Amino acid sequence: MRNNLHHPLRSIAWLAALIAVLATGCAGTSTGDTAPKDPQPAPRPIGGDRDAHGCLAPAGYTWCARERACVRPWELAKQAGFDNTAEGFAAHCSAADSTTTP
Repeated sequence: MRNNLHHPLRSIAWLAALIAVLATGCAGTSTGDTAPKDPQPAPRPIGGDRDAHGCLAPAGYTWCARERACVRPWELAKQAGFDNTAEGFAAHCSAADSTTTP
C-alpha cells in the first residue's frame, strides 16, 4: 500500500516541477508590443538603383548619348560593330557624337 501512495505524489511533484520550469522559461518572452524602439528604414530592393538617366545599372544598362537610350554596352557593341571595350563604348556613345543619327 505504501508504494501506491508514493507513486501518485511523485508524479504530481514531477508535474509541478515541469510546470515551474516552463513558466520560468516563458517569463522572459514578451507578448506585448514587439516593434523595435528605433524603426529601421525599409530595405532597398536589390537591383533597384538607377542612374541620373534612369538606367538600371545593376542590370548592365548604361546611358549612351548617341543612342539617346539606356543600353547594355556588350549588346550595342555587337549591334553597332565596335570593340566591346570601355574605350569602344566611350567612342561610340560620346556626347560629341550625339548629334549624328544612329
